[in-house]
Amino acid sequence: MWPAPVATAPVTATVTVPGSKSMTNRALVLAALADGPGTVHGALRSRDTTLMAQALRTLGATVDIDGDSVHVVPGPLHGGEVDCGLAGNVMRFIPPLAVLADGDVLLDGDPAARRRPMDGTVSGLRALGATVENTGDGPGLPLRVHGTGSFRGGEVHIDASASSQFVSGLLLAGPRYDAGVTVVHTGDAVPSLPHIEMTVEMLRHAGVRVDTALNRWTVHPGPVAARTWTVEPDLSNATPFLAAAAVTGGTVRVTGWPQTTTQPGDQIRVILEEMGATVEYHAASGSLEVTGPEDRASLRGLTLDMHDIGELTPTVAAVCALAGGRSHLYGVAHLRGHETDRLAALAAELGALGGRVTETDNGLTIDPAPLHGGTWHSYADHRMATAGAIIGLAVPGVAVEDIGTTAKTLPDFEARWADMLGA
Repeated sequence: MWPAPVATAPVTATVTVPGSKSMTNRALVLAALADGPGTVHGALRSRDTTLMAQALRTLGATVDIDGDSVHVVPGPLHGGEVDCGLAGNVMRFIPPLAVLADGDVLLDGDPAARRRPMDGTVSGLRALGATVENTGDGPGLPLRVHGTGSFRGGEVHIDASASSQFVSGLLLAGPRYDAGVTVVHTGDAVPSLPHIEMTVEMLRHAGVRVDTALNRWTVHPGPVAARTWTVEPDLSNATPFLAAAAVTGGTVRVTGWPQTTTQPGDQIRVILEEMGATVEYHAASGSLEVTGPEDRASLRGLTLDMHDIGELTPTVAAVCALAGGRSHLYGVAHLRGHETDRLAALAAELGALGGRVTETDNGLTIDPAPLHGGTWHSYADHRMATAGAIIGLAVPGVAVEDIGTTAKTLPDFEARWADMLGA
């Protein structure tokens, strides 16, 4: 149990966060498929990115880590055993690479990973002609992917309404398929569409030709250019620190904030401003600054479709639970298939502390209510853990279970949080 620190005064701090997990792992995959050695600068070093680096080593790449720089030398792809941990990027990006390996690739992960949806990846590869076997009791991990050293690719229709990673994984491997790949989404709206836009943009930066249309993406076959990647700070990991300003009436500035980006976390500036905080972007210094209202009760509730920015839901829900009006967050039914069922988890944990939260078919309704201390369970979910830390700033006696799970994407979270508070 981690006693969440209470802010005894408005938080005033300048915060630096490490690189984006999403960009780091995409850059690592593209570097492993490139036509020569490459380097990723500003890479995040966390559990998820370490698992990705090790997975690529298993498949034949040489991956050397030097601080926040990663040097990658591509090699012939071969079989092996891959530990996915609880990383969605790894479990959904590696199978489309594994079909190119000379040998079988076995994938497994944490017990909770076996409950995460994998159908878009598995059914997509099978439809393209790959042999993918479920070796456990369920439809997802563990998997055995039979690699033959090459793969034709082609056009495939999948339902990616559970995760945009189903699309991104196929697109990233597509340049190495003989016929490239065309992915057509057939279900409800794809969640977290900005992450597919990130994938497309990074492929293009690597010299790959990509055509896009509504629910249709085509990656043409060809070389992936070796290059040096520079990773942006992880804006989603920055959001709890900006939320701290909003709920304490303080001012927090995050450095290195890009002026334009495909990261979904950038939307926090719009959300907090709509709730009543003052948000300023300082172009000269490349930083984003949030100042919360003096009276937390004046934070407004909001009605918001979070379909494209679902990863921000735990942070936003925590702020809404401390606001003075009703909030309705919707469009995020897919969060039931993340590290945990985030909608049920948020409803349960906020409710246990006195919150008035109703779980809807695709979101949450949050009404103002006085909160009290108690245990906040993290469910081995990094974003649930940081949501508990936000609540703890304003509510004495909150103890967050397994705060160390934040190492999945944000190492040393506790120290960073303490530094923000001047502790």
